[in-house]
Amino acid sequence: MSNPSSISSLPDPQSVHLALESSAALTRLLHDHPEQDRAHVRMDGTDLILPRQALELLRNLLAEMAQGNAVTILPVHAELTTQEAANLLNVSRPHLVKLLEEGQLLFTRVGTHRRISLADLMAYKHRRDEQSKAALQALTDQAQALGMGY
Repeated sequence: MSNPSSISSLPDPQSVHLALESSAALTRLLHDHPEQDRAHVRMDGTDLILPRQALELLRNLLAEMAQGNAVTILPVHAELTTQEAANLLNVSRPHLVKLLEEGQLLFTRVGTHRRISLADLMAYKHRRDEQSKAALQALTDQAQALGMGY
């Protein structure tokens, strides 16, 4: 994986609480100032100017930490191993390899190893999720039409 930024362990309870408060405050600031495209941050006497996109990413990161989750940030152009891709899709590595060999997901080879671009993987995941939602909606509609009571 190409240089992910990572919080390698789950946040402790104090960090979870701090992340919850910070996430809420940053959410309010972003909501109250939608026209702001950057923010001035001061830390230990150093002034920084951050773009809004970085603030939104920080808010999302804090929201995940507030839920007790560890976080990894990957660049969109990252290439993943088959195991990393399988983990992101929550499937086994052999199942992922089968998807690759069937042509359902694009990959490249680096020597004998397969690599999957994060962008392609996320596009596949989005398509798969949309198909699942459509199937679930069809089942729900059918159950309601048959008066199954749920």
